[in-house]
Amino acid sequence: MNIIGDAASAIKAVWGDLTTPKEPTVYGGGGGGGGGFEMSPEELKTVIGLWQDELKKVSEDGMKIEDILADLRPPGQDEASSSYVDSGVDSLLALQKQNDSMKEYITGYIAKLEIARTKTMVTDQANTMRTT
Repeated sequence: MNIIGDAASAIKAVWGDLTTPKEPTVYGGGGGGGGGFEMSPEELKTVIGLWQDELKKVSEDGMKIEDILADLRPPGQDEASSSYVDSGVDSLLALQKQNDSMKEYITGYIAKLEIARTKTMVTDQANTMRTT
């Protein structure tokens, strides 16, 4: 066998056949057409907690950006100093916009995870009631 064949065999042994797409598995009624996940309500609660921690960090970063913007002043009264600070402000405003976008994304993702958790709990309850 050649080196490419050996590498392909090793990859297939570890990860399986990557050339054949697997059918998506969605647990709890969530997901779109592009894929899925499977988690218990407890696992979803843990994942939600991790995303909430991340949102807290991103929000704290946003406050730091605001503090820097509020305190940023040119070191002198000359045009070069003002131009330097203006460039810094432009960069910080772009960073702030990106930070706001991340907060919005994380907040939306947490909401989707909460919905999935609720649906999973309802599905689990219904399945429990059917088996008893």
